[in-house]
Amino acid sequence: MNYSKRTISLFILFIGSLLTGQTYADDDHYISSWGNRTRPGVNNISTPLYQEECGSCHMAYQPGLLPAQSWERIMLTLDKHFGENAELDKKDQTAILNFLLDNAAGRNDYRVSNKLIRNMGQPPLRISQLPYFIHEHREIPKQLVQHNPKVRSFSNCDACHTKAKSGSYNEHQIFIPGFGRYDD
Repeated sequence: MNYSKRTISLFILFIGSLLTGQTYADDDHYISSWGNRTRPGVNNISTPLYQEECGSCHMAYQPGLLPAQSWERIMLTLDKHFGENAELDKKDQTAILNFLLDNAAGRNDYRVSNKLIRNMGQPPLRISQLPYFIHEHREIPKQLVQHNPKVRSFSNCDACHTKAKSGSYNEHQIFIPGFGRYDD
């Protein structure tokens, strides 16, 4: 039998995917070699305390959007929370911190959460500073976000990601106010 280098390479790639247990199915899912899917998006769990305290000023970002080190730095500096004083009583602060740490990126099996922390380097304080975030938003013109009065900032996720509050950041569910459906 005379196999081409390409045939052998494809066979090795196939065997490698079986051994690692992951194969790409599409942009939002992995299928393991056993047919199990990792979950798309990010974990949409929350607590009433987190929703009440953090969600009263901005979207209560899913814990899986940042690694534990980032959440810890954010929660331990609430007196200067992005230019605001967001201090909480010690009991509530500890409860929210524990919730965030337990469910942070890298501590679950949600695909977007785990992609966010790849090639991260120093854990940032902002989701918009993660390499994966930057990569995914690199082609979006500033006038559609920062110069758009209905969006204003890349931190305003739910302005464009129509299912962000439920943990889905699927690129097919993007609708930019004043522009419409966005597809790169």
